[in-house]
Amino acid sequence: RGYFLELYKSKIIRKRFPFSCISLSKKNVIRGLHLQMKNPQAKYISVLKGKVLDVAVDLRKNSKTFGKVFKIILSERNSKSVYLPKGFAHGFCGLDKENYLLYSCSNYRNKNSELGIIWNDKDLKIKWLVKKPIISKKDKNNITLRKFRKKFY
Repeated sequence: RGYFLELYKSKIIRKRFPFSCISLSKKNVIRGLHLQMKNPQAKYISVLKGKVLDVAVDLRKNSKTFGKVFKIILSERNSKSVYLPKGFAHGFCGLDKENYLLYSCSNYRNKNSELGIIWNDKDLKIKWLVKKPIISKKDKNNITLRKFRKKFY
C-alpha cells in the first residue's frame, strides 16, 4: 500500500530548522563536500527516494576528530537520517537512478559564504562507491583539506 514515516521529533533532536530544501541527484552524481562559513548550518538529512552514500568531514577548528570522514548509507528503505553539527562539510553520491534528499538546516543559505572541499582529496581517501562519477563544474574547483586548514586555521 505504501508507508508513513516520521522524519523528525524535536524531543529527540532539540534543534530548530528554519530552512529546508530538497535536492534531486541522478545515479553516480557526487555532490560536495560543502559547508557554509558565515552563519554555519547544522543539518538534518533524510532520503525521500533512492539511496545515497552520505559523507561528512569534521572541520571544526579544535575538534579531536578534525579531518575525520564519517560515512553512512541513507535510503528510503532503511529510513535512516543523519544529523550534522555546524562545522562539518557534507557530500553524497547517488546510488539509485533518482535520489531525493531533504535537508533541514539551522540557518538560511548564504551563497556568498559557501565553500567546498574537493571530493577526491588525497588526504581524506573517501571511497565513493561509484566508478564513473558525475561532478559539477563548481565542485571540481573545490579546495583541498590542506588549503582549507591553511586558509582558515
